[in-house]
Amino acid sequence: MTATTTPTRPRRRIFADLTPLRTSPHYRRLWVGSTVSWVGQAMTTLAISLQVYEITGSSFSVGLVGLFSLVPLLAFGLYGGAIADTVDRRKLGLHSSLGLTVLSTGLAAAAPLDYHRVWLLYTVVALQAVCGALNGPARSAMIPRLLPAEQLPAANALNSVTMTSGMMAGPMLGGLAVGWWGYQAAYLIDAVTFVAALYAMWRLPSMAPERGEGKRGRASVMDGLRFLGTRPNIRMTFFSDMAAMVLAQPKALFPAIAVLWYGGDAKTVGLLVAAPAVGALLGGLFSGWQGRIRRHGLAILLSVAAWGLAIAVFGLTRNLWLGLLFLALAGCADTVSMVFRSTMMQAATPDEMRGRLQGVFIVVVAGGPRLGDFLAGTAADLSSPAVAITGGGLGCVLVVGLLAARWRGFARYDARSPQA
Repeated sequence: MTATTTPTRPRRRIFADLTPLRTSPHYRRLWVGSTVSWVGQAMTTLAISLQVYEITGSSFSVGLVGLFSLVPLLAFGLYGGAIADTVDRRKLGLHSSLGLTVLSTGLAAAAPLDYHRVWLLYTVVALQAVCGALNGPARSAMIPRLLPAEQLPAANALNSVTMTSGMMAGPMLGGLAVGWWGYQAAYLIDAVTFVAALYAMWRLPSMAPERGEGKRGRASVMDGLRFLGTRPNIRMTFFSDMAAMVLAQPKALFPAIAVLWYGGDAKTVGLLVAAPAVGALLGGLFSGWQGRIRRHGLAILLSVAAWGLAIAVFGLTRNLWLGLLFLALAGCADTVSMVFRSTMMQAATPDEMRGRLQGVFIVVVAGGPRLGDFLAGTAADLSSPAVAITGGGLGCVLVVGLLAARWRGFARYDARSPQA
């Protein structure tokens, strides 16, 4: 009697696909190093804000921390991408991570000296942003060299877990460290966490950009922008993200609606801020299904529309827990969009251009929400928070629909034959 075999169906994943962590030791070390260092950086970000407030007693001065971070990030984002397309990305990632380590160590050394000069902290924040603008494009451009194309969605979902878990755990741990041991402890922990990132970068092979025949010399920012101008699918990933971040960004209104809608206080604001991050984290943890999706453009359009719709419904709610639910759904949709946008950019872009397009990505991600905050605040002052939030969410859905109608090939994008 002979046994017969029946073909087995591919296992349907529910939780995040860990295949990239199992198959690539280089990616595994890079992911662990990034996860640990993200938590440390978030601790330092909170500690700097607390220290600035202790020195100045001014909320305006604390707000300037964000400005001193944003301006260098925007200014060096494109330039950092061009550098990543010129030099060995491993060395660029290693040196920029080392720079961040030195800055955190310097903060730890200065903390016990009671140096009450807020400009020192502003300077460190600006230099951290410069190092981050150099590190981000280099690190992102490495991933398609470490993994096969079919594993990129899983890798980007794991990267989203890194970012959201860092944003959630870092401030909490930073607050505890400052409260128990002082600012020096938070800065020292951050410096130590960079050891994992430095080790991961050090173990990588050489990552010089792969250039076409006859292409040598320094990569040009303008060449990258011209390349983007000829690639409608890649442009659409940026347009769709801007529609969500500029038109449907309610974060600036959370303090007002916490009081006006829910009769709450600062704790209510904290819940509103945390809800999208919780949804984003869950979107990354339950991302196993995303590896089966081939129509990445369609997935981006639907997820961005889902973000806008969830924000619009949030604007109509007056029950706190229902509002938190819709904010979490919006955060989950944003993670789905981010995974497929990052995957498309990595897979459909030549290696020699990946750094520069990642630089554009950094500028969009950093600048879009700030512009959205300004637009939401202005609209709320001219009308009401409800009109600003619901109108912005519906505007996002409308713009995404118009973009899909204008560039119909984007919805037909197939990951098995990536075309920029």
